[in-house]
Amino acid sequence: MNKLTFKTNIQCGNCLSKVSPKLNEQSGIQGWQVDLQDPDRTLTVETDVLNPEDIQKAVLKAGFIAILK
Repeated sequence: MNKLTFKTNIQCGNCLSKVSPKLNEQSGIQGWQVDLQDPDRTLTVETDVLNPEDIQKAVLKAGFIAILK
């Protein structure tokens, strides 16, 4: 399983509630989490089939930016 990490502009729990449905509905994601304590607000995604652009598009649909680390 691949772990992809992204720097995001997800700032708080409310932001997280907006991006959660977009990541949860994305087929191919086995698991994901956002570290709100990290200054980079790091998003970690576990997947075997998706590429970084797929994750970035899903996050963008929620109105946020994800930059591959």
